[in-house]
Amino acid sequence: MPQWLNRLNGMMSKWLWWVVIVGLIAALPVMYARAETESSSKNVAIVMDYRDLLQVSSTQKEPQAYVQEQLLRLREAGVNGMAVFESTLEELSWAGEINVYNAAQAALLEQRVSPPEDNRTYLIFHHSEHEKVLRPIIEWAFTHYGADVRNWTAGGLSGLSIGMGYDDALIHPMEPNPIAMQELIGQGFQVYPRLSNRILPYDAAEVKIWLDKYQALGVKRVLFDGEAVTGWGEGTSMNGVKQFADMLDEHGLGVAMFENLKVPVKGLSKVANLLEFDAIRGHSISEGEMTILKTAQIEDRLVLAVKDRNIRLIYLNALAARDAVKGLVYHPLDKIVDALGGTEDAKGVIGQLEDFGYAVGEPAAFEIHTASAGTVFKGLAALGAIALCAIMIGQFIPALLSAAFAIGAVGFAGLYVLKPDLMAQTLALFTAIAAPTTAVILLVKKLRELRDGDADLSVARRLGGSLLLFVRTTILSLAAIPFMVALLDDITYSLVLQQFRGVSLLHLAPIALVALYVFLYGSNDSVLGNARRILAMPLTVLWIVGLGIIAAGGLYYLSRTGNAGEVSGLELQFRSLLENAFGVRPRTKEFLLGHPLFLAGIFLALRYRWAMALIIAGTIAQLSMVDTFAHIHTPMLLSAIRVLLGLGLGLIIGLIAIAAWQIVEGAWTRWVRRKA
Repeated sequence: MPQWLNRLNGMMSKWLWWVVIVGLIAALPVMYARAETESSSKNVAIVMDYRDLLQVSSTQKEPQAYVQEQLLRLREAGVNGMAVFESTLEELSWAGEINVYNAAQAALLEQRVSPPEDNRTYLIFHHSEHEKVLRPIIEWAFTHYGADVRNWTAGGLSGLSIGMGYDDALIHPMEPNPIAMQELIGQGFQVYPRLSNRILPYDAAEVKIWLDKYQALGVKRVLFDGEAVTGWGEGTSMNGVKQFADMLDEHGLGVAMFENLKVPVKGLSKVANLLEFDAIRGHSISEGEMTILKTAQIEDRLVLAVKDRNIRLIYLNALAARDAVKGLVYHPLDKIVDALGGTEDAKGVIGQLEDFGYAVGEPAAFEIHTASAGTVFKGLAALGAIALCAIMIGQFIPALLSAAFAIGAVGFAGLYVLKPDLMAQTLALFTAIAAPTTAVILLVKKLRELRDGDADLSVARRLGGSLLLFVRTTILSLAAIPFMVALLDDITYSLVLQQFRGVSLLHLAPIALVALYVFLYGSNDSVLGNARRILAMPLTVLWIVGLGIIAAGGLYYLSRTGNAGEVSGLELQFRSLLENAFGVRPRTKEFLLGHPLFLAGIFLALRYRWAMALIIAGTIAQLSMVDTFAHIHTPMLLSAIRVLLGLGLGLIIGLIAIAAWQIVEGAWTRWVRRKA
């Protein structure tokens, strides 16, 4: 290496740390602004599926009375909203507004024989005052679908004859029932219309009429049903979506977006963007889940959704189902009431949410706060993040330290001009990997220095040094967090319209890089010499078994990353226990595995070289702390509490492990001496 480059890299190795510190300081106002945004919305809507309630009532002796009884129970339990779907003839029949007949049934009412060519659908209205509202809705919808609609009467009641098959006509959607919406609002419920893109071709003028009615009723937010937003469809492309979003904006209507859908709703991100993110996140418990989940499980799930993932709309389903074994029809409405309002043994969802500072009410979108001179602060934070990545590269190839910083600065600046979102996500991922990797490598260097300098450290000095090194390493690992927050400071991440990318890589790369450094760097041989020595080692059955175990453990570890990992029933119970004990659940792999291994590894590595394997394994906790803040939809305060709890519990367990080792080691030493 040329002398000038060596001197430059020597200077840069010091100055880059100052760039990191400046970047960290610059990120603090951005973090504060995000905290302000997260605390700007504390109301939560508890919304019941009104169609499900009507379906359950259709199994009861007196459906209409049953609906009113359950509405009262639900409101008293804490439900403050009802979701009203686009109506169908079937739903209107459940509501007692109409009776629907096929051609044969209609012929019997008229005391005639139905001709075989007649496959029309017939309906009669039960309430003349409601007919004035519903008839135009039904006539418009089926005319829009291309069916001819005629007047029809039976038993002195007026009705309609629709030129469409009975089964087909029952499920064709039309405008949500305005009568039901008016009645629900009169009973104190907020109403959330659920709209779809199923009424085709899209008719913007008709949709505007609907939105005018919602605005008059005081509706504030709409939900979506199906695979796409209203306006999305063949021939409309995104123009229909933009037109629909503009109408929502004109009528002061926001949207809600459900998490964990198998397929994202098409066009919803576009609508939220056009509404300047007048959007909230919703969580739904499906009909099937509501049937099998226990009351306590429902409570835990709903409370966690609100406080852990910024959910502001809880959506409840309740489908009636048949139990052939017991010979009855059952539904989960009683379970819902108990879960929300609580029982003698449990506080219930409403009470628990109030304890965490939330209130049941009309939810509002987050008020977006930004730091003054935010662009400058983010730029400095990005520069600090690039410096941290360059420092990590310099740990492996010192000659590339200056070049890595220069190339990184120019490269990310160019990427910012072309694709700023990609730049932010890429740099956030690199920084999340660089911080724990660099922290642990510096720890390994320090341990080698201490062990080589004084091989006979006392237990007290080893323990004190271990705690100090643990704290120093942890602080450096956590340096990634302000950078990540500043780089991903956008409401789209809180609403999960965009996400932190590369979770699996984050969970694997620091461990792999630390292992690489431990095995290939630091001895008298060169990196290539160490690699050749390792490759030349004889491959025994024991090695093969060990590698197989490591590979299986690695695959299981990666399968548990992200939100898609499977969790056993026993682990769910353990998580619930932790949640109830601390209010915020620390991450198991941190306090029960990573931190204890890491602390014990530091203590033992001051005396034994093999203990570096424990440090490699304990790196899991260092990167996991960073990953906790990669869940941008989780409030920062809660993430901080989770990390601190993990550190506290992990330290305690680690100290217990060290004490146990000392006892066993002492006993073994005495036994060996007696044998000698």
